[in-house]
Amino acid sequence: MLTGAFKNQIDRVWDAFWSGGIANPLEVIEQITYLLFIRRLDDIQTREENKARRTGATVAQRFFPAGDGDELRWSRFKNTGPESMFETVSHGVFPLLRTLGGEGSTYAHHMKDARFTIPTPALLARVVDLLDDVPMADRDTNGDLYEYMLGKIATAGHNGQFRTPRHIIQLMVEMMAPTPADEICDPACGTAGFLVAAAEYVRREHPGSMVDAAQNKHFNNSMFHGYDFDSVMLRIGSMNMLLHGVEQPDIRYRDSLSDGARDEADEYSLILANPPFAGSLDYESVAKDLQRMVKTKKTELLFLALFLRLLRTGGRAAVIVPDGVLFGSSKAHKELRRTLVEDHKLDGIVKLPSGVFKPYAGVSTAILMFTKTGVGGTDDVWFYEVTADGWSLDDKRAPLLDADKLGPRPAAPLSDDEHVKNNLPDALARWFERDGDEKKRERTEQSFCVPKADIAAAGYDLSLNRYKEVVHEEVEHRPPLEIVAELETLEDEITKGLADLKTLIK
Repeated sequence: MLTGAFKNQIDRVWDAFWSGGIANPLEVIEQITYLLFIRRLDDIQTREENKARRTGATVAQRFFPAGDGDELRWSRFKNTGPESMFETVSHGVFPLLRTLGGEGSTYAHHMKDARFTIPTPALLARVVDLLDDVPMADRDTNGDLYEYMLGKIATAGHNGQFRTPRHIIQLMVEMMAPTPADEICDPACGTAGFLVAAAEYVRREHPGSMVDAAQNKHFNNSMFHGYDFDSVMLRIGSMNMLLHGVEQPDIRYRDSLSDGARDEADEYSLILANPPFAGSLDYESVAKDLQRMVKTKKTELLFLALFLRLLRTGGRAAVIVPDGVLFGSSKAHKELRRTLVEDHKLDGIVKLPSGVFKPYAGVSTAILMFTKTGVGGTDDVWFYEVTADGWSLDDKRAPLLDADKLGPRPAAPLSDDEHVKNNLPDALARWFERDGDEKKRERTEQSFCVPKADIAAAGYDLSLNRYKEVVHEEVEHRPPLEIVAELETLEDEITKGLADLKTLIK
């Protein structure tokens, strides 16, 4: 965890960017990303040079040319004055970045359009001093640094659409329980929050995979795949993965709905995503293979069709969808829901409160969890209604509990009163009981199971309210004459009270 003093230092640098004329939070993060990448390259080359000196071999990876190129290294220019540093970075380092072969990874590819937009030497010097204090060898610290900066996007207005709350991401990852053998994809990855959370889960739950050579290679090179059509998001997402210890994730440019999935059909074992929704595309711009699955212009339905195409048989998905997907009455809505229930295995639906995405959106959403089978398999569908996620559901989104009581895996158990403020741990625990005790619960409770036959009879409506039963409190029925007598007694008492009041006044 970052200390309060360190957060304050970051806040001051952030404010300096704004006062220096860079008001777009994405641009601020992008500039910091470039500098972190430069420092990363210097660290790698230094490590290789030390290894070469010990073994007598040549340097395996050299990013900065020998001789004058050494002046472009972070370890050199950080010790120069602001003016000299500004000249070196703007006219030496960034031109090098744009032509760098790098580590042969997607990072180098995303840096080819790098632009240096820090306006003054003084601001550059302040930012370099800040980042030089970050221990890059400590994955948790520099990962927390990046997460803290990304969190600022969520408070910066319209750009917040790129951020899914971290605790909701964690809930979805915990429910899907990624394994070291998975190939994980987010076709609308943005800042790569889902991929980062999945990587952290595998590190925590499967530490042995980090020391097994084959599994470690898979983890760093072929486990994580993300697509986006925004080059800024690609750079930010790539650096987010790097700072969380994934060396070469497959983060690529792709308009997922236009390019389709013909080349990568049946490729992935797990999809985690919060795709853009509430939008519409022209038929001409939608991949033909997706149109064959579902004839619609709505992006939320097209993305679901894409997920089914990308998943291999037995692959599973946890994705956020707007409520309309669950009960929409169009032919495309109904057919897609029928497909999930009858042709594959619909595992569960978690209804989220409408304030989860505030302050920038009040849309009602749900988490849809399913397994691709191609031959059916739906027996009972598990439903859970989250009424509180640990934060206030207004625009402030302030935490309602102490930090150790938040998220799906709190450090301390929750009391009944605390559960009312954070349902996520209960939702996670009940998810793993969906084939057991959950089937015995009444539909009046917070979670329950619904047989496939009931869902089919309801026209494949998947809204929780369609099946939830409301408990009506018993109303006491009393004889009318008894009520009249009580009213007459009350009237007498009021009359007597008024008379006493008049006497006191006289």
